[in-house]
Amino acid sequence: MATSVRATSDGSPRPSRTDPSTNRKSGDPGPPGGWRAKAYRLDTKASPYAYIAPFFLCFAAFGLFPLIYTGWLSFHQVELGTHAKWVGLQNYTDLWNNSFFWTALRNTFTLGVISTVPQLAMAIGLAHLLNYHMRARGFFRVAILAPYATSIAAATLVFIQLFNPDYGLINQLLGHVGIGNVQWSSSKWPAQIAISSIVTWRWTGYNALIYLAAMQAVPGDLYEAAALDGASRWRQFISVTVPSIRPTIFFTIIVSTIGATQLFGEPLIFGGNVGVSGGSDHQYQTLSLYMYDKGWQVGELGQASAVAWVMLLILLLIGAVQLLVLRSNRRKLGS
Repeated sequence: MATSVRATSDGSPRPSRTDPSTNRKSGDPGPPGGWRAKAYRLDTKASPYAYIAPFFLCFAAFGLFPLIYTGWLSFHQVELGTHAKWVGLQNYTDLWNNSFFWTALRNTFTLGVISTVPQLAMAIGLAHLLNYHMRARGFFRVAILAPYATSIAAATLVFIQLFNPDYGLINQLLGHVGIGNVQWSSSKWPAQIAISSIVTWRWTGYNALIYLAAMQAVPGDLYEAAALDGASRWRQFISVTVPSIRPTIFFTIIVSTIGATQLFGEPLIFGGNVGVSGGSDHQYQTLSLYMYDKGWQVGELGQASAVAWVMLLILLLIGAVQLLVLRSNRRKLGS
């Protein structure tokens, strides 16, 4: 009976050869022919797309379609229960000439600044403290995340009691230092400070854990070298920690900016009956509240859609500016 292996002149088996065009050895039959080969090739090419298809289908249904439809509504005059009427850029020009829109835009900016800056500053300080070896470090890491797990409604209701102008704890403490009763809900800046304190309390621990994870990835050799050069802990923090976690800082700035632009729940609940209008004089009405007021209180869905697209354009502009700053810092570090 003949065999498929041929021997060389010295009796040893001849090695098989590989065809470079097919990457198969001689005598390898390869994948089965016919419909099995077609099914095999189809499975190899189509399986990755089938695995990621659910995400893109959900994104198209709940993300892309509402975005496009809102943009279409922004060019129409739409009221609840009526048909859409094309008006072009009239909704955007009405916003431009509306003083309440500019008030909401200024309030969104000021609330974002006085809530984001202290929040991130305290977060990076807490992360720096938790980065050192200390007792019950695990307990403190879990404890600072507890405010983030608290619902917006529960946290806001507690702060409403704290900032109550008649019997609130904050006014009682201020009275001991000679400051009279502050009208936290009816005045512009006190109301914005009170709302910003809610946002700061809820999100400081969350950002602190993000900073802590970034700090733990900093090589310990850098701190040892700085200590040998005589650098104090504060100098190590400024010269080693902050430059090493700079990308994380930019990430938290972007996320916090997006959150500040979409601020809705805290001022709505804080204002009570006048929460949608941002107080009796619109002193803390944000763009999100103004959009909700236009869409569901007044019933002008076209202008509410225009506000939504203005918010999107503002976020894209802020993201572009921060990206340019980040690239500029990378170039400086590279040079």
